[in-house]
Amino acid sequence: MMNEKMYGTARLTARLEPWMEELLNSPTQCRELIERHGSPVNVHNFTALGSNVNDLRASAADHGIDFQIYFARKANKTMGAIDAAIREKCGLDVASLNELRQCLHRGVPAERIIVTAAVKSKELLQLAMKSRVTISIDNDDELRDLLDLAGDRGDDLIVALRLAISHTSIPPTRFGLLASQWLEVLSEIEPGARIRVAGIHFHLNGYEASARAHGITEALKVIQELRIMGHQPTFVDMGGGIPMSYLYSGSQWEEFWSILEQLPAGDETLTWKSDRLGVSGGAPTAGVYPYHQDLVRGHWLTRILDFEPESGSSSIASSLRAAQIQLRCEPGRSLLDGCGLTLAEVAFTKNRSDGVPLVGLHMNRTQCRSTSADFLVDPVLVHEDPVRRKRTPGSGFLVGAYCIEEELLLRRRFEFPLGVGARDIVAFPNTAGYLMHIVESASHQLPLAANVLWDGAAWQGDDIDKM
Repeated sequence: MMNEKMYGTARLTARLEPWMEELLNSPTQCRELIERHGSPVNVHNFTALGSNVNDLRASAADHGIDFQIYFARKANKTMGAIDAAIREKCGLDVASLNELRQCLHRGVPAERIIVTAAVKSKELLQLAMKSRVTISIDNDDELRDLLDLAGDRGDDLIVALRLAISHTSIPPTRFGLLASQWLEVLSEIEPGARIRVAGIHFHLNGYEASARAHGITEALKVIQELRIMGHQPTFVDMGGGIPMSYLYSGSQWEEFWSILEQLPAGDETLTWKSDRLGVSGGAPTAGVYPYHQDLVRGHWLTRILDFEPESGSSSIASSLRAAQIQLRCEPGRSLLDGCGLTLAEVAFTKNRSDGVPLVGLHMNRTQCRSTSADFLVDPVLVHEDPVRRKRTPGSGFLVGAYCIEEELLLRRRFEFPLGVGARDIVAFPNTAGYLMHIVESASHQLPLAANVLWDGAAWQGDDIDKM
């Protein structure tokens, strides 16, 4: 779908699934969703999740390894996402009490759930113990809290140790403990304590395949030590961070950063107040998600499994097979690639006091945002049909509903060669993974966006909005 009604002054053209193109080519359907559910509305179709899962599984099967995917529920709060993961026989990675409750109520078996919350409440630990789900333990204090809550219960406590990887190529992390620290902690646990270490879990920033390979290698060495101590771990969980690509063109991605670096101070032809978005040396910094990536999902996993940590050593896949260890991962964004978009209605067009053009939307900046410096993907404009007001070609910035001077929905400037006006609809593509929900806010007592999903015949409200 060529988007010629709206695009960035430096284009970053979105990849679109066929269902997205069909919806965006129907102004009537888009208008009906806005009228029924308000603006913005988060629209989901989870058919792409199956192919994303299969891409990863095919790579694992080619290497003959035991492999399981645990969907990172924190990436999308809908109940439909849980149901889609269940249909694809995925496990669930949960990060809060409510996420665990919802997964259990939705019928996810306990053996298919892992609790990975960075900070775990007493109530979360109690439900996890009662339900017999695996708990990824982050530190000594957390393990002691768990033992205190367990008291004299007869069942083993099923835990995974969150390991802080010590390889020199991997930056320091706040998550987990070093291998030596974990082994010391376990050696100090009273003999009567019923701790069953089921596996090793780690969490890494970034998307480097080699970093995961080094992490798996270190985890396998810890497993050898745990077996000597009498534990019987069965898995290594390498967490999330599985790459995907939002954009069609790698050259657009590279050109954008090249142009941005050369932008004179105060020049707003490309970004609001010439915001550099973290550019350094003509490339984005760690504060920007890599919205274009060549190596994604299955091919990325193949790179890990073929990796040899040292010259002449066994590959990661061979080492996993030899140790009879299952490899697990916890993708969120990558599984939700192609599963959702956000529609928002244009409220007004006007100029800033110095003449810079603005397009106001009925949404706020937290409703399409993650921790990245900006969402660097071009939205799609759907004109009102029939058009009621005259439109003039031009450009401008998207601004939102919060009463803040810097309430920018996106910080890039956009071109509108056929004009834009009130009651048009702007679609933010591919937002299902994190962008809809991870930092959404109801400040000013504005309502959170409604969530709808395609049930095979019609758009239905998701059950999460009934809770």
